[in-house]
Amino acid sequence: MSDFTHLDGDGRVRMVDVTQKNPTVRRAVAQGFVECAPHVVAALRDGAVPKGDVLALARIAGIAGAKRTPELLPLAHVIGVHGATVEVEVVDDGVAIVATVSTADRTGVEMEALTAVSIAALNVVDMVKGLDKMTSIRDVKLIAKDGGKSGSWRRA
Repeated sequence: MSDFTHLDGDGRVRMVDVTQKNPTVRRAVAQGFVECAPHVVAALRDGAVPKGDVLALARIAGIAGAKRTPELLPLAHVIGVHGATVEVEVVDDGVAIVATVSTADRTGVEMEALTAVSIAALNVVDMVKGLDKMTSIRDVKLIAKDGGKSGSWRRA
């Protein structure tokens, strides 16, 4: 069982101890998509969603989500989220979301970037669900990371 970093010698789940690791600059980028019907896209573009400014709320909610990741993922470390941006763009078939999170800490921010995208997407759905219950989230994924022992990585 010792080959699994999140299991102790008896096979019980544990949080990895990163105390001895040196803080380094780390960055992660994730993306996702909220698929919307044409009339919802039109309402988003016209600023006519009855609940208000969907895109502003998605950006703020995504940033808040990145900062609260350890509350949602029990084995995630509490780290300093030193930078977080969430970009949202209305496109022909929905809303494209990209989150970039950075830190200078002992572990990466991949989960924070993925959480930011997920929370932003959930807020878009919440804001437009009254217009179309078929709105859905898809393709949430990590697209790049930099820093740490494993270095840089990019999705092909």
